[in-house]
Amino acid sequence: MHRILFDSPVSRAGYLYATAFGLVWGSIWSTGRVEKRAGLYVFRGMPKWTFGRGGSCVGGCYLTSQNATADVLEHEAVHKRQWQRFGMLFPLLYALAGRNPLKNRYEIEAGLKKGGYIR
Repeated sequence: MHRILFDSPVSRAGYLYATAFGLVWGSIWSTGRVEKRAGLYVFRGMPKWTFGRGGSCVGGCYLTSQNATADVLEHEAVHKRQWQRFGMLFPLLYALAGRNPLKNRYEIEAGLKKGGYIR
């Protein structure tokens, strides 16, 4: 089952679906510069209600107001890889890991310091 769901054509399809959603969502709401950085489509100028925390990675898209430093993008690129590995299971797995970024295994893997969670 693990081989079917993780790092597979199934997870890749989920990642592509999430990326398509992120591209549409970002195109609708972004009022800032849109660019490709760190392997991500970065949508700036997003209203704060359109993403979580300082920004959200949806597939290969990063949605934010202005939080797009090199460190943050490196952190978000790890989340992109997590989307590729887990596909549409990633939001569920992330939610099950908890809202506290200091205990969430996916935030820890992405790097708490680069994500701005610790100094």
